Amino acid sequence: MSNTEATIVENSEAACVEEAAAAGLELLLPRDVPLGGPRAMPVQRVLPNKHRHFIGAWCFADAFGPAPMAGHPGMDVPPHPHTGLQTWSWLVDGAIEHRDSAGFSHTVRPGGLNIMTAGRGIAHSEYSTPDTQVLHGVQLWTVLPSHERGREPWFDGLDAVPQVQLAAGVTGSVFVGEHAGAASHVGAYTPLVGVELRMAAGSEVRLELRGDFEHGVLALSDGIAVDDVPVGRGALAYAAPGREAVIVSAQRDGVAILLGGEPFAEEVVMFWNFIGTDHDEVQQARDEWMRERESSASARPRFGSVVDDDSHPLASPRLPSAQLLPRGRAKRRG
Repeated sequence: MSNTEATIVENSEAACVEEAAAAGLELLLPRDVPLGGPRAMPVQRVLPNKHRHFIGAWCFADAFGPAPMAGHPGMDVPPHPHTGLQTWSWLVDGAIEHRDSAGFSHTVRPGGLNIMTAGRGIAHSEYSTPDTQVLHGVQLWTVLPSHERGREPWFDGLDAVPQVQLAAGVTGSVFVGEHAGAASHVGAYTPLVGVELRMAAGSEVRLELRGDFEHGVLALSDGIAVDDVPVGRGALAYAAPGREAVIVSAQRDGVAILLGGEPFAEEVVMFWNFIGTDHDEVQQARDEWMRERESSASARPRFGSVVDDDSHPLASPRLPSAQLLPRGRAKRRG
């Protein structure tokens, strides 16, 4: 990209941010990051963001695709650890196989959901299937409250979730919580809502929001707008608690995700795939993972060995020299 092109993009993004603010929204823009090991897949990470870390307990959001797999590795993430969180995998196109050290395996496809509860510690791997031609979806995390972070790890794989017709040309798939009379009873540990919106070209829907929740609408396709504010693919429009509704529209066939939850009051330390109360807790988890990844499968007491996956586990990045400080819903300003 030339300097001139970069300036045009930056000016356009700044204008959209200002337009969102005028509509009472906060537009969060994604950054491009590599996901996985040596053959990393690019994703657009919108949470955590520069100024907003959580939406409810949703603390991480990576949008990816639509990406053709011909000549590309797709999702290729060897065994790696997690603590203190839940992972949520939702696909628009393609398929991803999950395996973990609690003994579970499940292939998620469009309309289904993979939910992994890390608790005190788990390892898992994720690979797009050989028959996947296009990969498109989102990976989300929720932080577990402190009294649940030491629980035993678990996994649930769903092949379908409740659906509801929200408007002409708009179908909602409720993968957690309740919306528009449809409810999913998956095992969340804080009050949450998560809904996929499949939208036909030219469609529009008014989404009723819970006043005690904060919400975000994440665009997984081009041409999505929230209250007439364009939300680029991978970006998210945030609505603070007290908002009664937002109007989501689509210029072309597309997909958006409604996320929401009761504001999460705790502060946590997030480093790589670990969530803990403080620096020492995260450092201990990292040190245990690094020791265990070089041990035999029978000598991995905390994270365990991923079932039927002989790939060498990923190494954790080094901790920074400075003490990691806990952070809450939004970045402290001033």
